[in-house]
Amino acid sequence: MIVVTGATGNVGRPLTRALAEAGQQVTAVSRHAADVPDGVRHVVADLAEPAGLEPVLAGAKALFLLLSGDLHAVGADPADVVARAVGAGVGRIVLLSTLGVVTRPFGTTRVAMRELEDVVRDSGVDWAVLRPGGFASNALWWAESVRTQRVVAAPFGDIGVPVIDPVDIAEVAAACLVDDRHTGGVYELTGPEVITPRGQAEAIAAALGSPVRFHELTRAEAKAGMAQSMPAELADDTLDILGSPSPAEVRVRPGVERVLGRPPRSFAEWVTRNVAAFR
Repeated sequence: MIVVTGATGNVGRPLTRALAEAGQQVTAVSRHAADVPDGVRHVVADLAEPAGLEPVLAGAKALFLLLSGDLHAVGADPADVVARAVGAGVGRIVLLSTLGVVTRPFGTTRVAMRELEDVVRDSGVDWAVLRPGGFASNALWWAESVRTQRVVAAPFGDIGVPVIDPVDIAEVAAACLVDDRHTGGVYELTGPEVITPRGQAEAIAAALGSPVRFHELTRAEAKAGMAQSMPAELADDTLDILGSPSPAEVRVRPGVERVLGRPPRSFAEWVTRNVAAFR
């Protein structure tokens, strides 16, 4: 049995589906009740309270560990989750980390994530680490304004990074969870090309078959909007990356092709598959 944490998110949902379709027994873990594919067991649990995971982990052979949100939770101890998994007999852990641990290693969140990577490596079980860059699905922030006004509003309209389709991350994770060849692998994952916010607006317009206007926000305007859903430090950090990406942050990474034997999906492919969100 494979335990998938964050099972209702942009990565966890397609990962759960992919594993179930491959015939794996899956337990999907999330903070709230959710629909899951037929045959999948769903458990409501909070990763900030690792003791509650022990019944979930009993009998599991592998764990997909998505803890990025919980690193900010009061009292959260990601290392305790790893220890409890190992204690329950889990033989493989696949950790969803971030490319930022190598491109900008000194932020609070990335320091914590790098420490968690080390905990997983030193756990004594098989492991793999996935380090994705920016997600294509972040474009869903614009879904409402596109639906109601046909507008994408974002800062730094002509500065781009190679965003990745979360389904590619999920497929890489599925392979790492079941295939011994990926034990000890550290996979840096990006999309196939650098794309700017303006370019993303153009791709959304093409998928819709109707014009979408791009409106460039100032940094202050963007921060004010982001601060409604994330700590101010993280908002500033994100804006630093979007506004002044380093050469390492704009470099296309080979991780998807290394694992799956094919190039990563483009942003245009992601939009085509998710165009209903923008209609």
